[in-house]
Amino acid sequence: MATPVKIPQVGESVTEVTLIQWLKHDGDKVDKDEPLCLMETDKADFELPSPSAGVLKTLHKEGETIEVGAIVAEVDESSAPAQTAAPASESSSDSGAKADLSPAVKRLIEEHNLNPADIHGSGRGGRIIKEDVLSFLETKQKKSPKKEEPAKGKPASEMKKAPEPHLDESAPAPEAEIPKISTQTQIKHSMEFPEDGVKRVPMTKIRRRIAQRLVSAQQTTASLSTFNEIDMSAVLALREKYRERFDEVHGVSLGLMSFFVRACGIALREFPRINSSIEGDDIVYHQHIQLGMAVSTERGLVVPVLRDAESLSFAQIEFEIKRMAKAARAGKLNIQELSGGTFTITNGGVYGSMLSTPILNPPQAAILGMHAIERRPVAVGDEVVVHPMMYVALTYDHRLVDGKESVSFLVKIKQLIEDPARMMLEI
Repeated sequence: MATPVKIPQVGESVTEVTLIQWLKHDGDKVDKDEPLCLMETDKADFELPSPSAGVLKTLHKEGETIEVGAIVAEVDESSAPAQTAAPASESSSDSGAKADLSPAVKRLIEEHNLNPADIHGSGRGGRIIKEDVLSFLETKQKKSPKKEEPAKGKPASEMKKAPEPHLDESAPAPEAEIPKISTQTQIKHSMEFPEDGVKRVPMTKIRRRIAQRLVSAQQTTASLSTFNEIDMSAVLALREKYRERFDEVHGVSLGLMSFFVRACGIALREFPRINSSIEGDDIVYHQHIQLGMAVSTERGLVVPVLRDAESLSFAQIEFEIKRMAKAARAGKLNIQELSGGTFTITNGGVYGSMLSTPILNPPQAAILGMHAIERRPVAVGDEVVVHPMMYVALTYDHRLVDGKESVSFLVKIKQLIEDPARMMLEI
């Protein structure tokens, strides 16, 4: 009996998917729940599991766009492999699992010139997943030999010193060897190019969707941005004081994002229109804060949603942020985790951004942009002191939010971050 493999419903707005890669091939024996292929939607990737054990018969080719509900393959259960009492050897099971690599895993392995046989797979059936490769690379980096250091006890005077720079302008400078630059020198790039130096790659479905949404946001909203700067001294001191204890108690590190999430939870209750959206001629207010957290991945920007953010503790916020970021980069987020956001935070500071104007994520009314923390001279009373400062930006839809609301909201965020005790007291 052949069991059909159908494209499941993966979200209300998703009507079709693209078959990216077959993880198992026509005629292969498969187990129940074993991943058969990798699918792509305009929001996320997902693996399609086998509904039963048997022999696979594929009905579509890689690269095809398929409607939700269509049959993509069949599994012949009459040809299912018989269960044997003797377990397979560890080496054979590992080699079979390592043959089925997702595109993201293959890219990492090829990029770092790794041997899949050296990597222990923690996925179903010993299959290598992205986290296994990243963990292997981290372990490998820790084991790499450090730079040679001078022997202990050797006087500094005996150590060979570098020659002093030439400072006497009256004397001729020593001749320096100037490297000859060949016009044929090949510049090293992060990707390979053909001989003509031009590489054409089709946009992924997610990248096309991102492009469409960004253009649509600019054309259909009245976007405006307001800015402020925040003294991060108090938060950084609090974080440093309780970092180790927080990790011991909750099993997760204390980051900066949880402070901003908590501050937004308080400020959005005071300014509810910033947590609203437009539907037709109506303004839709949201009782709960479904907070989108912009995460950059290899294939583009995704925005997983932190549900009911206003009711979460610091530990819950940190745990969910790290879980969602890890799942996003591994392509493991489901459609529900990417839908229904009412407000978004994006942190360009992790990449060194000093200031930017984030683009709205429709139909949301606003997005908060965080930036890099830099030590800068600031006036405190009548004195100039150096403090760790961060610029923040709020881009908002002026059709919904007035200038007074947007500025007041950002000032509220500033007050809460600069005096974290107010977040505990919610004042």
